Amino acid sequence: MVGAVAGIDHGVAVVAVSSRLLHALIRPPSRSLERCELLHLPRTAFDFERARAQHDAYGQALRDAGVSVTVLPEAPKLPDAVFVEDAVVLLDECAVLCRPGVASRRAEVDLIRSAVERIRIVSEIAAPGTLEGGDVLAIGRTVFVGRSTRTNGEGIEQLRRQIAPHGYEVREVAVRGSLHLKTAVTAPAAGLLIANPAWIDASAFAGFEVISVPPDEPFGANTLPINRRVLVAASAPRTAEVLTMRGLDVRPVDISELQKAEAGLTCLSVLWAR
Repeated sequence: MVGAVAGIDHGVAVVAVSSRLLHALIRPPSRSLERCELLHLPRTAFDFERARAQHDAYGQALRDAGVSVTVLPEAPKLPDAVFVEDAVVLLDECAVLCRPGVASRRAEVDLIRSAVERIRIVSEIAAPGTLEGGDVLAIGRTVFVGRSTRTNGEGIEQLRRQIAPHGYEVREVAVRGSLHLKTAVTAPAAGLLIANPAWIDASAFAGFEVISVPPDEPFGANTLPINRRVLVAASAPRTAEVLTMRGLDVRPVDISELQKAEAGLTCLSVLWAR
C-alpha cells in the first residue's frame, strides 16, 4: 500500500511507502475466456495462447515487485474466473466475499472462498445485494465503491455494515460508461488519482489531486501501484509518460489480449500485505 506523500519538488511527488504488498492470488485464463461477459466492448476473437502468455508475464511482474504469487487452479467452466479481484474485497482486517452482478459469475465466489478463508475472517454479500471487487477502491480507511451495472445500492450498504467495525468509511461513487469504478479511477500514489472523468463524478474524490488520462487512452486510468512501482497497461503509453513525469517508477505490462474481455491490471490479482 502506498503511504503519504513525503514532499513535492517542482511538481514531482516523492512517495513514501508505509507497507509492502507481500502476497497475491492469481488464476490463469482458460479457453472458455471467449465466452466471457461483455458490457461495453464488442466480442472479438481471442488468441488464447497469447492471453496465457500475457497472464504469465503479469504474474512475473508481481514477482519482480517482490510479491509472493499463489497461482490458483484454472477454471475451465467459468470464463471470467481469471478476474479474481471481482470475487472478494480484501482489507487488512477482514475479507468480504462478493456477489457478482451477473449470475454466470457467482460460482467464482465459492471457487475462491477456501483460499480467502485461510488468510482473513470472512463475511459475504447476500441477495439481493450485488458487489464486485472491481468497484471497490480502498484508500487508507476510506473505501470508495462504484454504483455500477454490477454493484447495487444494497450491496454497497451491506459492505458498509460489514467493514464499519474495522474503522472504514464507505463512500458511494456513481459509475457511468465503464464496467467498474477501477476501470475509471485508481490511486497510483498517495494523494494522487488518475481518472477518466467521462466515466465518474470526480467531485466524489474531493481532497485528492485528480489527473485525467489522455483522451485517446480512456482505459489508462486502471493502474496498479505495488511496492514503489506502478504497473500501467502497455496500451496506454501516454498515461505511463504522465505518471513517469510525476516521479513514479512506471512499468508497462501488456494485457492487450485480456483487455478484449474488459480486463484491467487490478482485476487480475488479489493482493495483501500480511
